[in-house]
Amino acid sequence: MDLIAQGYGSSSDSEDSSSRKPAKVAKIASTSLQVNGAPDVSLEDPSYARHIYTNPTDTTISVNLNYDSMLQPIQGPVNPFASKTQEVRRNVWTGHVEENMFSEHDFRTQQQSYAAFGFAKDPSILSIADNGQSGSGKKGSGFVGDIDKAKEMDGATIWDKVPKHLRNNQNQKKRQTRGDPSVLEGENAYRGPWATFEGDGIGELSGPTEEERDVHDKQREAAAEEKQARNKATPAKAVANGSETTVFHGKEEHDYLGRTYMHVPLDLDVNLNGEPGTQTCFVPKKLLHTYTGHTKGVSAIRYFPKSAHLLLSGSMDTKIKIWDVYHDRRVLRTYMGHSKAVRDVNFNNKGTEFLSASYDRNIKLWDTETGQCKATFSKKTIPFVVKFNPDEDKQNVFLAGCSDHKVYQFDVRSGDVTQEYDQHLGAVNTITFVDENRRFVTTSDDKSLRVWEFDIPVIIKYIAEPDMHSMPSVAISPNQKWLACQSMDNKIYVYNAKDRVSQNRKKLFAGHMVAGYACQPSFSPDGRYLSSGDSEGNMWIWDYKSCKVHKKFKAHDEVVIDSAWHPHETSLLATASWDSNIKLWV
Repeated sequence: MDLIAQGYGSSSDSEDSSSRKPAKVAKIASTSLQVNGAPDVSLEDPSYARHIYTNPTDTTISVNLNYDSMLQPIQGPVNPFASKTQEVRRNVWTGHVEENMFSEHDFRTQQQSYAAFGFAKDPSILSIADNGQSGSGKKGSGFVGDIDKAKEMDGATIWDKVPKHLRNNQNQKKRQTRGDPSVLEGENAYRGPWATFEGDGIGELSGPTEEERDVHDKQREAAAEEKQARNKATPAKAVANGSETTVFHGKEEHDYLGRTYMHVPLDLDVNLNGEPGTQTCFVPKKLLHTYTGHTKGVSAIRYFPKSAHLLLSGSMDTKIKIWDVYHDRRVLRTYMGHSKAVRDVNFNNKGTEFLSASYDRNIKLWDTETGQCKATFSKKTIPFVVKFNPDEDKQNVFLAGCSDHKVYQFDVRSGDVTQEYDQHLGAVNTITFVDENRRFVTTSDDKSLRVWEFDIPVIIKYIAEPDMHSMPSVAISPNQKWLACQSMDNKIYVYNAKDRVSQNRKKLFAGHMVAGYACQPSFSPDGRYLSSGDSEGNMWIWDYKSCKVHKKFKAHDEVVIDSAWHPHETSLLATASWDSNIKLWV
């Protein structure tokens, strides 16, 4: 502005301009001002300003992108540490999948060509072969598989004619000629449409050669010798009669009043002399105690009759133990006399004696209080189940179901077999007395259920269906009306135990896995619940009225083979397992 002011004068000075000397005009610098009237223009593509840039790894976008924005190339610095698999743009979890248009006919052609010749065309459309076709294949050949053979066959498919020396039927058998119709026998005999292929041996004697027979005979002799040596390697050490022993584990066998552990305790909140089933039962919720004393799996457990203040257990370690249910909850006495695993144990009505059945083919009668073995019974067969007759006037008689398909009736006083029931076709697994002990029900490996009249070896009811499985364990309800039979198809079926023994189709308990194991079911004292173990160590409890699973809990590490409810407690449940433990749940 100073330069302008110096170059131009004001109008007020025009009057005396003649009297004044003209002012010196300052010279403007050589750098003149340049004015550019053109607008600013960006050198970038204006279409870029309309794009929204996204991250290729984004899975969620909050705006709608147009087609061009989604197909923009990936730009930015390259990760030098990324692997080749990370560089692939994945559209599935395992990598990148291309969607190609491929007809069903072309696919089957290439598939069968690959199976026949070992090569096929590359169906990819994202790569180009050396000859310009889509699909680069191996080394730009356009084929996958055996590219050398593909070049030799000029990419032929199964529909193309292939030279004979390249076909896959070079080793195909040649068919015999039809022969001369005028010749009946000989090399050129007429065969007609029945001509066979060379080498088939039609009409020749078939069977093993002499060498094959010799090899088979040697293998059979070696197997027989191995079996004989294996049987001799582990002989059973039989226990002689009269050599049975017992061990009392307490301090004194008698208290200050001269009573043994057989005496029913009276210092408890529960009336052990009362009537079983009068109390309302509930499902056990927690573990009360664990009995550890057996070294192998426990096979069976039985409560002391009526009072249930003692618990008897038979184990695979050949020993029998009796435990205290109350007070110290420890082992009281051990009975030793068997040379093999104990299969079953059973008390008489008073609990003064009990029977034990073992795999050493012996049945022993024990005195519960003293541990003395009173008698030994044997029929040279394995007894699977033993049962005293529940009648008071027949406490000298017991039944034994054995592996020779028979049920033997023994008299304890004489030791003789007084009756045999021999209608089963398999090993007898269970014996259950029903109908006021006038009859008994047996189940067997022959997948049948049979009802017998006691002391009469004639079947009065036979139940066997084509869809039935073996039922190796049976429990009777507290009201003596129903039989719960554990079946090998992982179900528990219920049968009527009264006059007419038949299946109750409305009662079926399922959900557990017991196939292959004789898991013993058990009723609660009031009949509201039915329980059973399974092969995975779980305990299942069903509501008997609705047949629904009421509770399932993990009880043991191995199969729960037996369970028993206490007759006087509301929720005391004993479980026995092949993990050698016995547990009380309350």
